[in-house]
Amino acid sequence: MPGDYSFSAQTVIVTGASQGIGKAISEQFLAAGATVILASRTDPALSHPNAYWHPTDLADPAQIEALFDTAMNNFGRLDVLINNAGVQLAKTIDATTDEDWQWLSNINMRAPFMCSRRAVQIMRQQGSGAIVNIGSTGGIAADHELAIYNASKAWIHGLTRAIATDHGKHGIRCNAVCPTWTLTEMSTEFFDAEPDPAAARQGVSRRHPLQRLAEPQEIAKACVWLASDQASFISGQLLSVDGGMTASSAVDPVIDISGVQQ
Repeated sequence: MPGDYSFSAQTVIVTGASQGIGKAISEQFLAAGATVILASRTDPALSHPNAYWHPTDLADPAQIEALFDTAMNNFGRLDVLINNAGVQLAKTIDATTDEDWQWLSNINMRAPFMCSRRAVQIMRQQGSGAIVNIGSTGGIAADHELAIYNASKAWIHGLTRAIATDHGKHGIRCNAVCPTWTLTEMSTEFFDAEPDPAAARQGVSRRHPLQRLAEPQEIAKACVWLASDQASFISGQLLSVDGGMTASSAVDPVIDISGVQQ
């Protein structure tokens, strides 16, 4: 990907940039020449002259406002927003508390709403801009025991379409990348909590036709492409980067039906 797209003289904000997919996205944009503002609570430790860490707790609306004020005061424009930050909660709906809901919705829903609102206001004045939201295959077909996480990602998908519909006339494109299980710190924590982490990871991998999990860089490349001029007529779309998982039947005879061979 680096070298294929140029984001020279463009300013990009990436939320949740300290690790996993967010860090990979930041690295891809930096390689393509962008100035990248890294919004996260912890330092991503990216040594690059065009990388600027802005300590940000996205659960705090005042810090979100400060993030965009800093971007405009220092760089004068915003070309791309990547709403990547997100949290996960492994509970069914009946086990989910009001406090759980508030915690997750503040990060997964309110923060992207507030970031997108500020970005649209800036981009509308510029007459151009691109927003890429990180959705999830869980917002298309629900993962088990991730009730409000799934719901929050479906909400992100709806927000993506709404922004694209309302603000295309202002030169703003908005799309969502919907990753499957990806090799990040979050997925590692999930597998490590299982009785047999290796078996759990192998089982999830088998559910993908490509027989593996995604790498963060594979998600990042999709985000950079959607933000680039090469995707200039693509807006309001959900791009599943999932190794073919959502194209497949939920029933796999080899895995699910005893004695059946393929």
